[in-house]
Amino acid sequence: MVRHDTFTISRHLDVPPGEVFTAFADTTIRRRWFRLPGHAASYEHDFRVGGGETARSTYTGLDTAPERLEYRSRYIDITGDRRIVYGYEAIIDDQLRWTSLVTVQLDAETHGTRLHWTEQAAFVRYTGDGGTDLAHLRGATVLRLNGLDAALQPRPPRRPPVDVRTGLRD
Repeated sequence: MVRHDTFTISRHLDVPPGEVFTAFADTTIRRRWFRLPGHAASYEHDFRVGGGETARSTYTGLDTAPERLEYRSRYIDITGDRRIVYGYEAIIDDQLRWTSLVTVQLDAETHGTRLHWTEQAAFVRYTGDGGTDLAHLRGATVLRLNGLDAALQPRPPRRPPVDVRTGLRD
């Protein structure tokens, strides 16, 4: 059985919609907030309609065997700094677990942007009885959006290193 679920997350971000859009489009910025858990990660990103993203990693949890994770997406609609629609597949150990359609809407509001993330998932393989799959996906999305928010914050200026002999900064 395929189980379908939908969730929406809305949050305020302290930058204008154009900066949020750039965080999705610019691969360097995107790497600061979009990543798979684990190690030996690889990423490819082509931000255009018909393009997409591929990410792979190996994840080892406590007392569990390593899992090969793969994420493959395709951009369906990109509308300036207002909307991004894409579909993706989540594959674990070469088995499709779920596929999703994601709509990211960016609305200007006072002092920033209101981001609406709506995800429509089709779970084709479950974890156990599947009772926690949606909560896991939603929680992972919240963490990813926390990373987006952090990536949009001004980065503190780099401080020169301390000279170990003098204890002073250059």
